[in-house]
Amino acid sequence: MGKKDELISPAKKNEKVKTEQDNSATVLNVIVEAMLEKKASKILDLNLSNLDNSICDHFIITNANSTTQVAAIADNVEDKMIERLGIKLMRRGGDENALWIILDYGNIMVHVFQTEYRSFYKLEELWADALITSYDE
Repeated sequence: MGKKDELISPAKKNEKVKTEQDNSATVLNVIVEAMLEKKASKILDLNLSNLDNSICDHFIITNANSTTQVAAIADNVEDKMIERLGIKLMRRGGDENALWIILDYGNIMVHVFQTEYRSFYKLEELWADALITSYDE
């Protein structure tokens, strides 16, 4: 039996899942702390990992009252992810007008809205089946 054909024991599988969860928690903490440093409002983590057909495991959503603050929050998240974890952004969109900036980290998507656009798009309601964690200041 080659290395490729070897079975993974349930204990090793659980260890791998726990490591992935610990890594996700660390990444989420860095993102939330970076947002709070720039006075982000109403930070939510929508855990989509148990939903069928979800495009990622987590949506982190926040808002700010100006486009300048939206850009500052997004920039700080990107900077802190590189600085503290060495994780680089895969894709970034929305910088043209900074009404809604999206940071794509693969299994974690960060959405930074200007307040009125968050109210309009209501991502929390679109993914109402997700497990939601709120981060207070």
